[in-house]
Amino acid sequence: MNHWAVVLAGGVGSRFWPISTPAQPKQLLPLATSEPLLCDALDRLAPLVPPERTLILTNAGLVEPIAALAPQLSRDNFIAEPRPAGTAAALAWAALEVERRGGRDAVMISVHADWAVGDPDGFRLALGDAARIAEQAHALVTVGIVPDRPDPGFGYIQPGEDLGGGVRRVARFIEKPSRERAEVMVRDGYLWNSGIFVWRVVDFLEEIAAHTPEVAPHLVAYANDLAGFFGAVQTPISVDVGVLERSSRVFVIPGRFGWDDVGTWAALRRVRALDGAGNAANGVVHALHATGNVVHTDGGAVVLYGVSDLVVVSRDGLTLVTTIEMAADLKALIASLPADIREWR
Repeated sequence: MNHWAVVLAGGVGSRFWPISTPAQPKQLLPLATSEPLLCDALDRLAPLVPPERTLILTNAGLVEPIAALAPQLSRDNFIAEPRPAGTAAALAWAALEVERRGGRDAVMISVHADWAVGDPDGFRLALGDAARIAEQAHALVTVGIVPDRPDPGFGYIQPGEDLGGGVRRVARFIEKPSRERAEVMVRDGYLWNSGIFVWRVVDFLEEIAAHTPEVAPHLVAYANDLAGFFGAVQTPISVDVGVLERSSRVFVIPGRFGWDDVGTWAALRRVRALDGAGNAANGVVHALHATGNVVHTDGGAVVLYGVSDLVVVSRDGLTLVTTIEMAADLKALIASLPADIREWR
């Protein structure tokens, strides 16, 4: 099968401060398993798509560290964005590259590098089903995760018309809701927006041309000039907003394979092995009468006594202590820090 994988591996991951930095962002860290998240992602894809048809979309500054983690990939398979321009632009350029190498009918499977997946076989089966549907229906296909809780930290998909065989047309995408609204949507059968997208490149590029003026003219003008293209896109826009919400060709199938977006420290309680008191610990940790904590220590030891629902992160003489709830958004904290602490080395 002429299948290609595109792995989005850019970004800083500021919500995993202080261990995630611009030089070593979260996708390069062993957060869900003993391996970096990116390595987990590539290992999951390998039985489905060979390395020579796997592309990495990342920041120009991360090419070297990612290449060190993924020696099986040719340097020609790295697409280094010179500046952020949104996922619509990034995936449009990736589709153009897949078209150049694999032809207009090549199927492109887009995933992110910072996920945890409990059932890799089920994950690959879902991607295979999505690829088959994309080929047969000439549709843009997403895999919506069947929720196991009303989580306000995720976007949602409202399934629409039933097309048979478990395939639904997408009625609409919903940005991160309130907890109350998330509870209603889960009861009504909405799915989590996983960010898994599968399409033939010809179909995706047609939808870009039809619906995404923020990107389409620059893709034509700079089809052989990566720097020129990314420099010309003045309005960064996500693929969800710029393409999928505007298209009538978007289908969704349900996914049940233990997917989780490793987006905050709190997520580690869901993806890491827990001790008997529900603590997710990495490093030398001793906990007594302590429950539901997330602890990450590089080098030193951490002792917890009589505390619950904390995040404790210790590295190189710097320690962060906060609550699970507050750890969901560290932007205000990071912005308040003096530079010598914010950029701790």
